[in-house]
Amino acid sequence: MSIFKNRPKPMPLAVPSAEPDGSTATTPLEHNQVEKTDAQWREELTPEAYRVLRQAGTERPYTGEYWDTHTRGVYQCRACGTELFTSNEKFDSHCGWPSFWAPLADGTVRYIHDRTMGMDRVEVRCATCDSHLGHVFDGEGYGTPTDQRYCINSVSLKLVPADDAGK
Repeated sequence: MSIFKNRPKPMPLAVPSAEPDGSTATTPLEHNQVEKTDAQWREELTPEAYRVLRQAGTERPYTGEYWDTHTRGVYQCRACGTELFTSNEKFDSHCGWPSFWAPLADGTVRYIHDRTMGMDRVEVRCATCDSHLGHVFDGEGYGTPTDQRYCINSVSLKLVPADDAGK
């Protein structure tokens, strides 16, 4: 079964929220490789990056660095450097945030059933450091190979242009 209602999709099931009020689960999974204290994250990240990555915030639409970029390359997690998405899967959704139709590989992101703000969504997190990236939506009619839109905050990502790859 899918993380989306009534639609079979070859995607992992979302982890149910552990909080009774419907907020997202924050318990690290066994495969997390990067564990830092809150103080370490605050020191390493800008205030906006900390708010989005560590507190599951959302940047304002059309303000992020990558929402309208067409540079070829690999998008890494800004917090830990894990490669998450590529420009090959990026598409113009005109929603104000970078949109991808799939992650780079299975296991690079994890999914959490998100019932915050009166919505029923699927949160996307980095599988390596458990940072909030954004949300994934299904069946919006964009005509992508997966019929999914990974709506990701620019501040959650760092683009390594194809010309710089391997340096």
